[in-house]
Amino acid sequence: MSVYRKLKRAARGEVKPTTAALETLRRTRVALSRRSEMRSLEKIGSRGARLTDHYARMTSEELLAHFRQRTKPGFFPGLRDPQTGKIFQHRFAEVANELIAQANNICDHHRWPLLGFGETSFGDPIEWRRDPISSFVSPLTYHREVQLLRPDGSDARVLWELNRLGHLITLGRAYAVTRDEKFTDEFLRHLRSWSEQNPYGYGPNWHCAMEVALRAMNLLVAFELFRDSPELTEQSLPQILSLLDQHGTYIENNPEFSYIATSNHYFSDVIGLLWLGIMLPELRHAAEWRQFGLSEMLREMDKQVLPDGADFESSTGYHRYILELVLYSFLLCRLNDIDVPDRYWEKLRKMLEYVRGYLRPDGLAPLIGDSDGGQVTPMRHRAANDHAYLLSLGAVAFNDSSLKLKGVDHPDELLWLFGEEGLSAFESLSESMEMPRSISFPDAGVHILRHEDLYLSLNTSDAGINGRGSHGHNDALSIEVAACGRTFIADPGTFVYTGDLLSRHKFRSTAFHSTVEVDEEEQNTTNINMPFVIGNDAKPRVLFWETGKELDKVSAEHCGYKRLPNPLTHRRTICFNKTDRCWLIDDEFIGQGEHEFLIRFHLDAGLEVTPSKGGIMARDRVSGAGLVIRALTFEATPELQLQSVSYDYGHQTESTTACWTVVGRPSKMSWLIVPVCAGEVEVDRVMHCKNRFGTN
Repeated sequence: MSVYRKLKRAARGEVKPTTAALETLRRTRVALSRRSEMRSLEKIGSRGARLTDHYARMTSEELLAHFRQRTKPGFFPGLRDPQTGKIFQHRFAEVANELIAQANNICDHHRWPLLGFGETSFGDPIEWRRDPISSFVSPLTYHREVQLLRPDGSDARVLWELNRLGHLITLGRAYAVTRDEKFTDEFLRHLRSWSEQNPYGYGPNWHCAMEVALRAMNLLVAFELFRDSPELTEQSLPQILSLLDQHGTYIENNPEFSYIATSNHYFSDVIGLLWLGIMLPELRHAAEWRQFGLSEMLREMDKQVLPDGADFESSTGYHRYILELVLYSFLLCRLNDIDVPDRYWEKLRKMLEYVRGYLRPDGLAPLIGDSDGGQVTPMRHRAANDHAYLLSLGAVAFNDSSLKLKGVDHPDELLWLFGEEGLSAFESLSESMEMPRSISFPDAGVHILRHEDLYLSLNTSDAGINGRGSHGHNDALSIEVAACGRTFIADPGTFVYTGDLLSRHKFRSTAFHSTVEVDEEEQNTTNINMPFVIGNDAKPRVLFWETGKELDKVSAEHCGYKRLPNPLTHRRTICFNKTDRCWLIDDEFIGQGEHEFLIRFHLDAGLEVTPSKGGIMARDRVSGAGLVIRALTFEATPELQLQSVSYDYGHQTESTTACWTVVGRPSKMSWLIVPVCAGEVEVDRVMHCKNRFGTN
């Protein structure tokens, strides 16, 4: 594809002429550097680590002794304290046993959990370029020529997760607990085989600087855990240092920067350089990596973190990922006396407050936009909707009890990141006595109407990345609802990216969200063959937001259907009666001509759904709690459609969607949503709420 065509596709919106000129020049330079870079790959791949003069003069014995004994730079205390393993086994006995079992499984069978696919076998020997799901083995192509989008079911996201080498942290933590040298041997074997199968600059695992950065960060954590092992020898240390130096070189030479828009990819690139620069001052380029990484991280925070604390990609999943990057990096800077201005710490606090605001009563997150399960230096696997542990880490980082949620136990990440003092600090904080309240995040476009165990989120986010989104969904004016201890109306999540383009298209479609589809059109234009491109047609906006002791009200609209032959604006108004525990939703359509309206409520998995005249009852099979959704402006029985929800990347569970179809001219449609907890009478609850809202 030509530079011009690539630029046109990337722009997807207004671009200043000066910005377009700079971006064209940048891309031209990258294209021209191709030949010279190809000539340098073998040289970079075969050279040793470029050490500063002081360390280059050391003998191999002296260099090994230096790394074993060094106390600076500072790293996360739990990784460095030799007592952490014993404390972990004592304080987290069950988790420690699971960890050791996982590490043994890695050593004995080359099996470990991968995203939502569960425990997966990677073969003996491990083939690092084999897609674990499709079994396609990528060739050793020059990294800029790698084809990621393939028709054979292969998924680069899955292959990259394997090659982030997060499982080496599992081995390292198991070593800290047991001091069993077989874990060191396995760690070194994996590094050797990975290096042999992935020569510098060739193949899919050198295609994306973000993946290189995340792998480097995981290697730094694993290296710290194995640093004092007697199995780490004068021969293996130079190989590790050389590999890490190559990672820094690749990121420096291939940053995912654009004058038009940067995203989580470039954010990851610069933070990878920051970590390498801080943790390996022995390398010749460490100081410049550290300086560049720090300044660019802060600059990207200004661009990518919205004033209300949300990541700008219209995705709670990517918000978790960016929050991990920032939180862990700020802690690393603090440990090494690297100044981060107060206003950026305040931004970090707002990012944590955004999580606290959107968590449901069950402590899990609504999966708005894409959620690919990505984690930074994963101490343990967390499902895509598990975000609460970050508040516990934030509570210790800020010494702030408002971030310590009631009833939330301390996650074991506290020990590995903060050491035993972190556990004590967390335990000394009193639980937040503030009840979760209704809150609006206008920049994110997320509005939470809640009271006690009742929760409704309304999404008015745009496509993300200032309208050039790649991880947003067609979910304008979509809702989630939780009550009586469980979620009833749920966002479907993501499921998969390039491994199944049809499923990718479905999960981000209007039809998979609890909103209104008109004339079988998408709110924002999408193309099934372009899985990371989405239009910005809807442009949702909030008309008003009010919250009070007894009543909340929010109204918003979007113009995604204005491109129809007979243009429409969809306006949704939600009134939450806290006293009577119910919601009234009014959908209005402003425009002309006849249309087909499909109004859907996407229900969570595990519910027994019973249709009736004008509505449904969705009931939890275990607790007996239920949710009534009743149409108030007509009495048609909804169609029950089989769809799915995905709580983690690569995994889906069947669920039911209630769909009403209305054909005619634009009008107002109203819906009553009533929770019915165990022991309550459905008919009485619905009638009571109808009377309270003044409906017939």
